[in-house]
Amino acid sequence: MPSTFFGLTIASSGLSAYQVALNTSANNISNVQTKGYSKQQANRVASESIRAYAKYGSMGTGVTTESVKQLRNQYYDNKYWYNQSSVGLYETKLNYLKQIENYFIDDDSSKGFSTILNTMFNDLDTLKNNAGDVNTRQQFIGSAQNFATFFNSVASGLGDIQNNANEEIKSTVQNINSIAEKIASLNHQINVIEIQGGYANELRDQRALLIDELSEIVPTEAEELPVQNSNDPELPTGANYFTVKIGGQVLVDTYDYETLQCVARENKVNQSDMDGLYDVKWEKTGNSFKAGASSMSGTLKALFDIRDGNNGENFTGEARVIDSKHVKVVSPSITDIEAMTVPESGTLTIYGKDYNYTNFTFETDANGKITSYTFELEDALSQQQSNKVDGMQASIGNSVDTMGVPYYMSQMNQFLRSFCSLFNDIMLKGQDLDGNATDYYSFFTGADQVTGEEYALGKSDKNNGNTTDCSASSYYKLTASNICVSSICVKDSSKLAAQYKTDTEDGVDKYKLVEDLAKLKSDTVLFRAGNASGFLKCMISDISIDTQQSTIFSNNYTNIQAALETQRMSVSGVDEDEEALDLIKFQNAYNLSSKMISVMAEVYDKLIEETGV
Repeated sequence: MPSTFFGLTIASSGLSAYQVALNTSANNISNVQTKGYSKQQANRVASESIRAYAKYGSMGTGVTTESVKQLRNQYYDNKYWYNQSSVGLYETKLNYLKQIENYFIDDDSSKGFSTILNTMFNDLDTLKNNAGDVNTRQQFIGSAQNFATFFNSVASGLGDIQNNANEEIKSTVQNINSIAEKIASLNHQINVIEIQGGYANELRDQRALLIDELSEIVPTEAEELPVQNSNDPELPTGANYFTVKIGGQVLVDTYDYETLQCVARENKVNQSDMDGLYDVKWEKTGNSFKAGASSMSGTLKALFDIRDGNNGENFTGEARVIDSKHVKVVSPSITDIEAMTVPESGTLTIYGKDYNYTNFTFETDANGKITSYTFELEDALSQQQSNKVDGMQASIGNSVDTMGVPYYMSQMNQFLRSFCSLFNDIMLKGQDLDGNATDYYSFFTGADQVTGEEYALGKSDKNNGNTTDCSASSYYKLTASNICVSSICVKDSSKLAAQYKTDTEDGVDKYKLVEDLAKLKSDTVLFRAGNASGFLKCMISDISIDTQQSTIFSNNYTNIQAALETQRMSVSGVDEDEEALDLIKFQNAYNLSSKMISVMAEVYDKLIEETGV
């Protein structure tokens, strides 16, 4: 039979239980605006009954607070983390695409390509009517310089964007490492507390918030499993294994974590790439972390897409071993000199292995199409390597199916090489103001960015049926970064060709050369089946499609994020009205327990003082 004072024990258990409940509500209310905080709930169960040795058999012993636990739904968490990587991907990509778009704006606020091109050809038309005037000649040369400077500035701006994306990759990788270290530390702290029977609610919230942050950077999976007691599997240990994977690879394994590192490339992947671009590798093993793979998403993927995106147009072909130091690549994917993106020295990947090359030549047929490339390797191939390489697929860089900085640089280079080669071919046939031939220089040329020396480009068809070294002065050397007007004309405008040698008939000057140059603006197909005027339309079309797509997807995934966040908060969020209702409910329960103690006190007073028991 229970003690005479057993009723006090039951009532006091109610006081204790609802005091805990009130404290829990107070904690929830205090953290209503705390980022990442999950609502906590005091879980109560009936205390174990005791044997009463009476007809009713047993008696309840009151209430016990079993635990105070956070409320979270793992399903909603996983869905949220899965969506976050898409949010990070498209928001970051949209931010950079808008920066790229700004360089091709041509309106009242900014003079762009169309305005500069029109000005140059208008000045060319003026030259036809007054070719003997030095000032008119100088005006055209100045507008041509503005044309070249426009491309120089755009190339410089795109280079800055590539460098910015590259530096952001580095800081993002450092952030991943920091998050991994923090999660591993939290895992240890959580297990220390929970092995002792507690529940580390606040620490779990901190860990979940870190995973929220990580999931926006890379695709993230998290799994928690209990540590089994080897002696008694049914007896819980309180400890848990907690694993975090990024891109399907383990980043955190309970107390251990892996780190990533950024390794600067020794060689460029594209001719117009900035120096020192980073590849991401696992620090312990040195294996590559394919953050830019098509199966990836997140902020890091977006940064790689912008920095390395080539629209899937990287160099590929079939490798043929000539000797231990030379590999020929036939059936190349790039057959036009204008479209060449291969760096002068770089890395050729064959059968999954990288081979550095120091130089290459390219062979052209009678139509000027490239039929093969021959690469001079830095290290000689062994016989075994030669056997593995011969006949295998070769490539430089990876196919990145996104229009990033390398793509836009390549498009500008391709346009300029086509336009300038045709422009120069006409100029080479002309004569200057003094009647001298102008076949000894190219009007539009490129300058070595180290020495400042100008390239002697010559005729565009000089490579037909020939083998050309990449270091030779061919239109391959002309890029948006180095295009300029020949210093010969800049220094002396009289050297500018304004007519063919045959343009003087019966003492009357003809200006068919200028008329032929004028046709390059609208009447000559030279870029993507269009004319010079259509270049900007092509660029705007490309960037608009990508920007529009990123905007749509960014909005869609942001809306999904909001919906998932609402679902998560419906479970784990602190609702002020709900907490106010709980306060009243727990206060009433606490008051009832207090009333019970008062009643029991009166009963015991009556029992002790008046019955003399």
